[in-house]
Amino acid sequence: QTCKHSQSQRYQHHPLHLSVPYHSNLPPHTTMQSTLVFLIIAVVIASASAFGVHTSVNGASNGSTMAMRARVCDLLGKRPNRQARAVSFSHKRNKYVQHVNLQNKRYFSDELGRTVRVRLSTKGMKTVDKYGGIDAAAKKFGLDLTQH
Repeated sequence: QTCKHSQSQRYQHHPLHLSVPYHSNLPPHTTMQSTLVFLIIAVVIASASAFGVHTSVNGASNGSTMAMRARVCDLLGKRPNRQARAVSFSHKRNKYVQHVNLQNKRYFSDELGRTVRVRLSTKGMKTVDKYGGIDAAAKKFGLDLTQH
């Protein structure tokens, strides 16, 4: 042996050596509890910043009146066709959705004396033109314009 220390003396002060326990100022259960509390607080802060704490489902919390709505025409009630299939040359049939061509449109209502914003399909826009205005078309199809 070229070293003057024996093998047990060489690793005596190493903190990971099993024969000599590592000493800290706190008892081991207190250190583990404080580490666990720190990890729990870190997870709570990370999840709150990632997912948001005070987010509302129907629009932003800044006073906006926008709400999540289905893709349906306000006047005619046209809905997406969820039964559509695309047929390839090899006759594979793949499902897809045929959406309604919806447009946000503003019309002036003579009865209400203000503009109303409605979400119409292009067919619904032609229907409004056919009846001569939004008031007559809404009366024909039972649409309450005071909510728009």
